Amino acid sequence: MNMSSNLSYTQTGDYLLPNLTLHQPKTPLGKYGRLRRMYLKEQRPVLYHTMLLNGSLYPHLMEVEQTAESRMQQTMEQLLKQNPAPDKERQQMAWVQHMNSLKAQAEELVLTELIYS
Repeated sequence: MNMSSNLSYTQTGDYLLPNLTLHQPKTPLGKYGRLRRMYLKEQRPVLYHTMLLNGSLYPHLMEVEQTAESRMQQTMEQLLKQNPAPDKERQQMAWVQHMNSLKAQAEELVLTELIYS
């Protein structure tokens, strides 16, 4: 059986091992990309390793990262329209608590929809 391939091999003892290189990403992953990677690695190991080997893992993680960031921003805007924040100048602590609460709600949505699915 003759298989043509662009791989080069190195003789190691009795074996020919393919010379494989993983292309390191140029942009480091953000929070959501790292969370997605950890989820795939721990909960979906077959999918994780398949994507890692065929080169689709990093592009997938970057897409999840960008989508999650965008969704966070949109969700925060929607939540602020529905629940306006107190005046930041006069009620700083109430404003911070309000914004942290909205961020937690938005993040819960993003994690459920994009990261852990």
